[in-house]
Amino acid sequence: MNDKSMIVGALALIVLVGAILYGVSSNPSANTIGDNASSTIISGTASGPNLALAQCLKENGIVFYGAFWCPHCKKQKEDFGEAVPALPYVECSTPDSKDQTPICKAKGITSYPTWVFPDGSRLTGEQSLELLATKGSCTQSLSGGAKTSASSTK
Repeated sequence: MNDKSMIVGALALIVLVGAILYGVSSNPSANTIGDNASSTIISGTASGPNLALAQCLKENGIVFYGAFWCPHCKKQKEDFGEAVPALPYVECSTPDSKDQTPICKAKGITSYPTWVFPDGSRLTGEQSLELLATKGSCTQSLSGGAKTSASSTK
């Protein structure tokens, strides 16, 4: 391989990495603060009918672990609508989607989405807002238009 080919290859790699990083940074579901269990999405402002539920879950110490590339996490976020920025969300995927963040490794997160409660119990997979509200002691925060998703416990 000659020097010109190596330079072109290196530039292509730099452009690809830059595009991936740009895509992750412009994806609000991937933007988190810090590396702790209280990390939250920082883009936008929360509003909508499920804001009270998202805030209650956060206040009660419930944490939603997910990955930006996970279709079930995306669906779970869609259930919260405009209240997504208020969710107690922790991004578990590295920007290249090939590894898991240290906090998620330390917490033993093995599937997405995973909801972890202060008592150590977990719910994995998409959860109905009704179940999250009940398990999180947030039933007064549940809006009348809550959507239902499949649920499983772990």
